[in-house]
Parts: sequence; structure tokens; C-alpha cells
Amino acid sequence: MSQDGPDPARPTASDAEPTSLRQVVLVTGISGSGKSVALHALEDAGYFCVDNLPPELLRDFLRLEHERRERRVAIAVDVRSAGSLPHLLPLLDRLRAEGVAIRAVFLDASTDALVRRFSETRRRHPLSSELPEMPRPHRRSDDAPDDGQRALTEAIELERELLADLRAVSTVIDTSQLRPAQLRQWIRDLVQAGSTPLTLVFQSFAFKFGVPLDADFVFDVRVLPNPHYIRELRPLTGRNAEIAAYLEAQPEVLEMLAQIEGFLMRWLPSFVEDQRSYLTVAIGCTGGQHRSVYAVEALARRFAPHAATLVRHRELDAR
Repeated sequence: MSQDGPDPARPTASDAEPTSLRQVVLVTGISGSGKSVALHALEDAGYFCVDNLPPELLRDFLRLEHERRERRVAIAVDVRSAGSLPHLLPLLDRLRAEGVAIRAVFLDASTDALVRRFSETRRRHPLSSELPEMPRPHRRSDDAPDDGQRALTEAIELERELLADLRAVSTVIDTSQLRPAQLRQWIRDLVQAGSTPLTLVFQSFAFKFGVPLDADFVFDVRVLPNPHYIRELRPLTGRNAEIAAYLEAQPEVLEMLAQIEGFLMRWLPSFVEDQRSYLTVAIGCTGGQHRSVYAVEALARRFAPHAATLVRHRELDAR
């Protein structure tokens, strides 16, 4: 008889109880990216939330909640369960095949943002103890990087490697530039979008603050006329009618929007066929206030009859 433990992806005799007919949100991601904030937002939205549930217990937990008639469940899984992660993806596939509506959300952030957050909170990274000691002899103190920061960066990169497969099958949210209130709102919007075949997420951003890590497509509208240089338009945003009127009077603006719309229309069915749940289209300009905001609002209106849409304005929402 094999001495290995039971495979959580393989049903046993106790699996006769159906695990379907519920909404399950799996929250995962890089340490320091905001999983606790996301879990609190889901709790406020009426989800029963469990943090750091070992993947081996996922099926039994869902069965228990089914018996309790708990309809909406959120579970946080992260690198603290690293030893069980290889079993998680096959288990998710099997649960979905059984009818469980599982939505996986992966929170990510740039390494610089994560290092800053860990430094501010003085927390240890959960993988810090996994890194080998690497002595650095014969190095001048004035040109050596801080050993603590180096170790933290290495732990973050190790975590990225361990979670790469899970990230690839999840809806990714880049929290690098997000305040907690923004992340809470984005999570609420995400779970309220419903179980449509595919949700289009249109997001505006400022190139000067970096390209969103969660973008599937990035379009640069900095080549378009900039309302910032018209004094009476400068304080406004792309949501204002005056900005829309100004930009719609420019032929190149309408041409670019039509080309982006045509590209997305052409490939949207392929993403649906590929069983993608979300497609994030990021539109960037210099400051994330005028052109990108207008383009996102305009494209969301054009696609509303064809797909579920969400609108995000990274810089405006941060105000």
C-alpha cells in the first residue's frame, strides 16, 4: 500500500455530497499585495471568508458550507501552503467540472511596491526562512546593497516562481498604485459582474506611474491631442462633456477608437472560446486624466451591448 497521503484532486467515497450551486472566490497572490484587504471587502459584500485554508481541506470545506446552505464563499490561499499548491490546480479543475463556480483572483504588485510595504510594516516575508544563507565577503560596505532588502527581494522572486501557474489561470489585479479603498471597490465590482462568459475591463492609467501589471492589452493614446494644454479644459477629466466634445472634434481620436474597437471585436470571440473570464484593456496617456479616461468611457459604452464591462480609472479613483 502506498504511504503517500490522499490526493485532494481525487474524489473519495465521502465526496458523494454535491459541491455545486455556490459562488466561490479564491483569493491568492503575492505576499503584501493586499489579500487581507480583498478578503475584508468580500466579507463586507456578504461572503463567508476563510484565510489560509490548506488546499487539502478545500473540498471538505465546500461540502460543509453546502450543508450549511452558505451560498457565497471566499477562500484565501497563498504561499504559506506552498507544499500543497501542486494539488490545487487539478482540484480546481475537478470542482469546476462538478459545477462549482470558482473565480480565482490573483493580487500582484511590483517588487518595488512590495519591498516598500514590507519595510513600512516591518513584517517578515513568509519565505524568508526558505532562502539559503549567502555570505558576501570582500565587498565594500558603501557599495553593497542592504542585505535585508536583498533577502526580501529574493523571497519575493521565489514566491513569484511558486505561484506562476496559479497566476496564469486567475484574474490578475495589479495593486502597485492602488489605495486600500480602491482595491476594495475593484473587488466588489469584480464579484458583482456576475458569471458572464467574459467580462471586459477597461482601465485608464498614467504612463508616468507605470503600466498596469494586470493588463492583457495596452494602448497608448499619448499621440492624440492633449486637452491639458487648453487652460479651461485642464481642470476637467475625460468624464466631462467638454473634454468629450473637444476630443471627438479631432478626427484622429475617432479613428484610433474605431481601430481599437475593431481589434477587440475581431478577437473577443476567440477569448470567449478560450474560456477567459476577464480581459483587461489598459488605455494610457501622460497623466491619466483626460485622453485615457475619455477613451475608456467611450469604449465601455461601445462594448456594453456585446459583453459585460467594468470601468476602472487608476489615477482618478485614487484621488
